[in-house]
Amino acid sequence: MYNQPEVTQMQTVFQMDPSVVQTMQSTKEHIHGLCNQYLQRPVRVQTIHGHTYDGVIVDTDGFHLYLQMMPTHVRGFFNPYFGGGGFNNVVLPLVLYELLVISLL
Repeated sequence: MYNQPEVTQMQTVFQMDPSVVQTMQSTKEHIHGLCNQYLQRPVRVQTIHGHTYDGVIVDTDGFHLYLQMMPTHVRGFFNPYFGGGGFNNVVLPLVLYELLVISLL
């Protein structure tokens, strides 16, 4: 006969407080609406990790802000086939709930 694998019970290590989940979801929806309002506008974005990026908001979905980096802020990207020696169209996806500050430039 067929031997079925043993079913092991999973142990929960962490479970987020439901009130925190609600706060995060409403904050993410609020930021998403703001990002849509300022599409194609130059902004400075700071994340909760302290990273700062300058660029133009080119798109947003329910989870990410897509920021086209300003050419002066693109480091570490090299394209030997492009005359300037680097990309000028780098789009950085940033997670909405990790954004701390969005400022218009």
